[in-house]
Amino acid sequence: MLIATDLDGTFLAGDTDARQQLYQLISNDPDITLVFVTGRGLEAVLPILSDAAIPVPHYVIADVGATVVDGRTRQAVQPLQADIDALWPGERAVSEALQGIPGLQRQEVPQQRRCSYFCDSDAVTDELYRIAKEQNCDLLYSADRYLDFLPRGVNKGSTLRRLVHDLGIDMNQVLVAGDTLNDLSMFEQGFRGVCVGESEAALLAATADRTRVLHSRRVGCAGILEALDFFRFVDRALLLPPGSDTTAPCGKSELVIVYHRLPYEEVIDDDGTILRQPHRSPNGIIPTLLSFFADGRQGSWIAWSSAHAGEARFETHTTVDRAQYPGLRCARVELSTQDVDIFYKRFSKEAFWPTLHTFWERAQFREDDWQVFLKVNRLFAERTAAEAAHGATVWLHDYNLWMVPAALRELRPDLKIAFFHHTYFPSADVFNVMPWRRDIVGSLLQCDYIGFHIPRQAENFVDVARGVAPLRVLETKNCAPRFLTYGCAVGLDEMTTAIEVHGRRIGVGAHPVGLDVGRIGRILADTQSARLMDRLRREMSGQRVILSVERLDYTKGTLEKLLAFEQLLEQNEELRQKVTLIAVCVPAASEMTIYDTLQTQIEQAVGRINGRFSRVGWTPVQFFFRPIPFAELVAYYAIADVMWITPLRDGLNLVSKEYVATQGLMQGGGVLVLSEFAGAAAELHGAVLTNPHDRNDLRDKCLYALNIHRAEAESRLRELFAIVQHNDIVRWGAEFLAAVEMASEPSVPTVMAA
Repeated sequence: MLIATDLDGTFLAGDTDARQQLYQLISNDPDITLVFVTGRGLEAVLPILSDAAIPVPHYVIADVGATVVDGRTRQAVQPLQADIDALWPGERAVSEALQGIPGLQRQEVPQQRRCSYFCDSDAVTDELYRIAKEQNCDLLYSADRYLDFLPRGVNKGSTLRRLVHDLGIDMNQVLVAGDTLNDLSMFEQGFRGVCVGESEAALLAATADRTRVLHSRRVGCAGILEALDFFRFVDRALLLPPGSDTTAPCGKSELVIVYHRLPYEEVIDDDGTILRQPHRSPNGIIPTLLSFFADGRQGSWIAWSSAHAGEARFETHTTVDRAQYPGLRCARVELSTQDVDIFYKRFSKEAFWPTLHTFWERAQFREDDWQVFLKVNRLFAERTAAEAAHGATVWLHDYNLWMVPAALRELRPDLKIAFFHHTYFPSADVFNVMPWRRDIVGSLLQCDYIGFHIPRQAENFVDVARGVAPLRVLETKNCAPRFLTYGCAVGLDEMTTAIEVHGRRIGVGAHPVGLDVGRIGRILADTQSARLMDRLRREMSGQRVILSVERLDYTKGTLEKLLAFEQLLEQNEELRQKVTLIAVCVPAASEMTIYDTLQTQIEQAVGRINGRFSRVGWTPVQFFFRPIPFAELVAYYAIADVMWITPLRDGLNLVSKEYVATQGLMQGGGVLVLSEFAGAAAELHGAVLTNPHDRNDLRDKCLYALNIHRAEAESRLRELFAIVQHNDIVRWGAEFLAAVEMASEPSVPTVMAA
């Protein structure tokens, strides 16, 4: 069958249960063809097509019948559209003919192949009808306000009838739905139809004697559901009574963490046994997330895994730690090796990673990979829906799971969905290069709360969302004093904290991830660490140490830093044999070949610098191309005079906080030179900020840090350490969940009529 429905007052109206029931019925039935038939211009329909809670139509008839496109590709349906185009005299001809006519106000809305005005009924005169006839147009007036000039013989009904004919669908298998006189032409084609509750009186009067038209008292989607039952279009068993639960079965978890990493490490023993043990090098976030279950709270941790060789069957559910987290279990999503390679290693890193970090020219967008991404996200959503208790909080993490909210909201509209975006979120002109931007943003807008590291990233998201759907800012707040405003490239003076999109309230916040300061303190107190620090100090005796720690990635600014250091030695001979740069560069996974060229360039720069300036007993750059255990890394933090962190773009940068914590716990005087394009720059008052895109500035700020007065260095460090110590990882997690609880009204997908 085919459902052809008006939008405002019809398909977008009605109570939440009715909308959810109708939308799920259409989404789950492949035999239903959905057609939006609206007076809106096509451009004004696009936000609705991006709303993940609303099923995507097969076709859209817009502009009161003058535009007809495929709902998925947005391409014109031919030759139907060409036939309509041939009838239209042109916008300029019609608007010029109407110049000087009193009482007409042009509607400032998207419109094609029509001219639309506001006017009172007394402005609809014979003169207007005469002009319409001269222009070979029809005049349509509805709701005592809206006046449309349309191509002769073109309206919602005529275009729909032609589309139904071209699709070869039996007229008796068509249901039309509307609520204003603007929709009358659909009911005049002989289709079965429903005037939903609160329809315009003129429409009810005009259809009163039509036996194939139902006048429902139920508003919006509830009226359409009544008509589906009345005309026996669907099995009555599918039309549950109002108030029935149409959601997926509930689990028992009050809090569900959805993360790309398991809460434990899987190790295969010599005999093939799979051992699950705590992470040897947790990143701080995992222990914090686990801590929310220490009081026995019922919860689930959703993560992906793959079947291991020799494993009899894949275990979906595993325990985490019965002693520490008795109410927590891990619910694993089984992914094949190919799924992992595409979803996690290839697509995320080759398409999303470069775009998010503003290197869109490096991005590779593949539709086949996108389909795998959608499949994997759907698996995550289904597993989450099965685990969560009614009304539970679901906390999703990072861009790998962008499309989970859309699927999850459909499956479980009762859930409170929160999302934390760990990676940098760019401005609209960058993000919008992604072919699937509307799908992604539409999915994120199904969340109740979305968190980012800093205000700039949150505001970037709001700006991107503003280009996808009509958006109303509900609340804002000043960013100071916690965050820098005008003092760095990613600063902001005011940020949005709540928006309304499609009638849903969505909270937005800035929550820079903190550090487990206690972990660093325990390492520093260890005797083995003390011996390592003593050895490093002896080896670097007489040298000022500049430390750089980062992964091999074009976003990290490693090559730019090396070139600036080369310039520093060129122009400051007094630093030679007195300053050493220790550069730690952690390799990418072996299959990540996109970094091969960068690795070669870095190694060549290191070789050139050392070749030019080395002397017996002094090598200017000590380059470590390997991961260094964290306990050993802390020792390097302890002996470094300057920490030089230069990402070209970074969501936050925890290395900067690790250095500050180490120096602060030791009451040192190390200087942090930090890229102003790292998210941490907006939070870490006291850092020496530098522009990594300006080699001269990199050089000058490094030189400043080497020559800084001891009192200033200590003062800066005290300010930095106070921030890092207070806003630690525990506070980050607690404040985020508190914000989620406070942010939103009951989490239901609602749609406001325009």
